[in-house]
Formats: sequence, C-alpha cells, structure tokens
Amino acid sequence: MTRHGLLCLGVSHKTAPLALRERLALPAGRSTTILTELVAHDAVDEAVAISTCNRTELYLVASDPVEAEAAALATLSRQAGLRPTELLGHLYSLRGVDAVRHLFSVAAGLDSMILGEAEIQGQVKRAYELALVEGVTGPITNRLFRDALAAGKRARTETGIGRSRVSVSSVAVDLARGAVGELERRRVVVIGAGENGELTAQALRERGVATVFIANRRYDRAIGLAQRFGGEALRFDDLPAELVRADIVVSSTGSPHQIVGRDELELVMEQRAGRPLLLIDIAVPRDVEPSVRDLAGVTLYDMDDLQREVARNLSGREAEAARARVLIDQEVRRFAEWLATLDVVPTIAALRARGEEIVRHVLRENVPHFEGLTARDRERLEAMARSIVSRLLHEPTLRMKRAAEDGRFLAQLEAIRELFALGDHGEAEARGEPASERRPQPARVASLDERRRARK
Repeated sequence: MTRHGLLCLGVSHKTAPLALRERLALPAGRSTTILTELVAHDAVDEAVAISTCNRTELYLVASDPVEAEAAALATLSRQAGLRPTELLGHLYSLRGVDAVRHLFSVAAGLDSMILGEAEIQGQVKRAYELALVEGVTGPITNRLFRDALAAGKRARTETGIGRSRVSVSSVAVDLARGAVGELERRRVVVIGAGENGELTAQALRERGVATVFIANRRYDRAIGLAQRFGGEALRFDDLPAELVRADIVVSSTGSPHQIVGRDELELVMEQRAGRPLLLIDIAVPRDVEPSVRDLAGVTLYDMDDLQREVARNLSGREAEAARARVLIDQEVRRFAEWLATLDVVPTIAALRARGEEIVRHVLRENVPHFEGLTARDRERLEAMARSIVSRLLHEPTLRMKRAAEDGRFLAQLEAIRELFALGDHGEAEARGEPASERRPQPARVASLDERRRARK
C-alpha cells in the first residue's frame, strides 16, 4: 500500500445548507482538538483542517485512506453532535490528485461562493499555520499547503480573477443597499472587528456611510477600526442600546454562541416605535438567532441569502476563472510529479527485490535437481533466471517512472504494491516461507509524541 494516500473530507456552501455548516464549523480550539485526535489514529499520519464561513474541510495523509475516512467522519459527526448518516449526501471525499486540485482551487478562490475572493488565501494560510504549530503536519502536507498558497497567488497575479476585489462583506453591503436604498444617512452597526468586520467597515465607507459603530469583545481592536473608518467603537455592553438606534446591523464575529437572540431583539423592537431593522448575519456559526425573522419590522439575511444574491450576479468572471484553472492544473501536475517520486523509487526497488527473492527461492527449491550440472552451468542458469525476471519487470518499471504524468499514479502504485505484496515479505523471507504462505505482519502503533518528534 502506498504510504502517501492524500484524502480530503469536507462540506461547503455547494453541498450543505448553512444550518449544517455551522454545526461543523471548527473554531481554533475545536480544530486543535480534532487534529490531535485524528493524528493519534493509526491510519492518519498528517492532518490540516480548514474552517471558514463557507466550508469545513479536513486534509489528511493516510496510510489507510478507508480507515482514515471512517475516523474523520466519526470525529466530525461527534464534534457536531450528529449521527454520521446525517452527514452523508453533504460530505465530499476526494483522494490523491483530486484532493490536491481541490485545495489548489480553494486557495485560488475558484471554489468560493464569490469567485476569486481574496480572503480565502489568508484563511488557508492560517489553517496550515495552526496545524504546523500543533505538530500535526509532515512532509506531504507541508509541501501541499505551501504549493497551494503559491498556486493561489499565481492565479490572482497572472489572471484577473480577483481584480474586482469582491468579498462576502462587500456583497452584504450591496444587499443592504438593495434592501433599504442609499446608505449615506443610515446608522450602521458592525458587530465584530475581525477580518470580515474590517472589510465590512471598508465597504460601507466606500459607499458613503459616515456613521459606522463597531462593537467587539476586544475593545482595543474596535477602537483601531473605528479610527480608520471614521466610526465609533462600542463595548459589547452598549450593543442593546445601539440596536435601538441602528438602521442596519452587520454581524461577523467568530463566536461559537449567538450574539443577538430573539428575546433580546423583541425588547429592542418595542423601543423602536415601529422603525424597521435590517440585520445581515455573515458569521458561521450564526450570530443572530434565525427566529428573529418572525418579529414584526425585522428583516434578516444570512449566508444562504448572500449565496443566492451572488448566484444572480456571477457573470463576468468565468473567462478569467477558466484561465486560472489552466494555471492550477499546471501547479497540480508539478505537485503530482514531486509526490510520485516519494513512492516510485522505493516501489521500483521493492519490486526488483521481490523478483530477486523469487529467483533465490526457486533456485533453492531446485538444488536437488542440479547434481549433474557444473559450476559454470549453474552460474548460467542463475543468470538466465535473473534475466527473465528483469525482462518481465522492465515494462512495469518504465510505466511506474512515467506514473507522475498520470493523474492516477497513486492508484497505479497502490495496485503494484498490492499485486506483488510489496512491503509484506521481509520477515517472511527471513523465515524461509514461500510467497503463497506470507501474511502482512501487524505494525507497532507509534504514540502521538513519537510521531511529533519524528516530524520535527
């Protein structure tokens, strides 16, 4: 079996509704727990988790992809408090080059809700850095994510896919303008001063909004953004009073808990004297309790609503996206060639060793029949046997060397190692067992600490 099985298991806005995506979302603490748990499994050698408002994905290097996928599914479902069967139909599972191509496309913004968005590049980078700090990456994921980030940068540099700088935050602001008209005189509150909060404040400022109030648990961060965009920083304790005065609220925190509940907002609406309130929730998990839609005067949009808005305005980027996909394919082939070298050389060596082992075994079995042969005849017979094996293995060897050019190279190497029982016969040979009687020996399971020390 190949030692470098790549696996991607995940959900995205293309496969799962918002209600499921928020259950599977992995804040930093939960992501760390999942990664640690996965690499402790014997089938998983390396792991990285990406979690954004539109996707949760696990990238694994597995000695046994089937076992690794089962372990990842069990871990995700347990963290989400769901049965594994509830995820079926929403999860996608990609292996080998398909997993590589998907990650490279994600990093380039080609799989994003907003085609070509730039924010995903930073999110992928932070996900990789978190796994690196936790000691759960290795040579394969290190090279994979570095190449993915480089591929994403190249796609944006050499094509116009990201030229218009559209983001989830800018779409949210456009959605607000479509709902209430011009925004200049509107009182807007941005909840959250992270990356999306900053992008929202910037998009509002570009559309002439002068009154931006930024609430955040980290008040110093809110102050910094308020100074940059001409707004005012609010403490979280001041949020209820500000909701009474606001016209529009855009929420984008990273909180695992809801910020605006139905009961609290019902009290707010009683104080607004019938004035309507527009809330746009671009957080996953959601910041605003979905049932506030039932309150009179409240309009709520969430990520599913933004996705429908984006789908209506997708034209104009497909030509650049097609060019970007060509570049991504080039980068995927380059990575595949590197990955193939990790298995091709040892597999060829193992195949040759297997052939030599068979020659020795057959010659040893036939020693009683060589009594009438001279030493010279025996040498010729042994040379002929080795020549036959060499010629028999010549074509498979050539095909393995060309395997890197084929998107199925991992499957080809897997088949070779399985058909010839490569890696199973070292101890059996020492015991003198014939090939037909050999069985794989159970491997010792290394501890997580041992694996981390080996990776450093």
